[in-house]
Amino acid sequence: MINWSKVKELRDDIGADDFEEIIEVFLQEVEDELAVLQDKSAAELAASMHFLKGSALNLGFEDFAEKCRQGERSAAHVEIPELLSCYDASKKLFLDKYKNG
Repeated sequence: MINWSKVKELRDDIGADDFEEIIEVFLQEVEDELAVLQDKSAAELAASMHFLKGSALNLGFEDFAEKCRQGERSAAHVEIPELLSCYDASKKLFLDKYKNG
């Protein structure tokens, strides 16, 4: 679900303080985008899926990125509840392990 090697690599590259900021920005931007998916046209939805995929890959959210990749390919068939569920599970796992070691 999470590519912990990618997380460690990013944290090591930018430092712990900047990594905390990256996490905050990532979560906010993703959640803002997820909140408006229902209101988008197919073309807008495909662009959102592309944005979310890239953001997810940068922070190691592999399962979520894969759901976004699938949505990008077929925006007319994005299962938004499934996408939201995957994000929530990934976020919980990430924050639990990252914050608690």
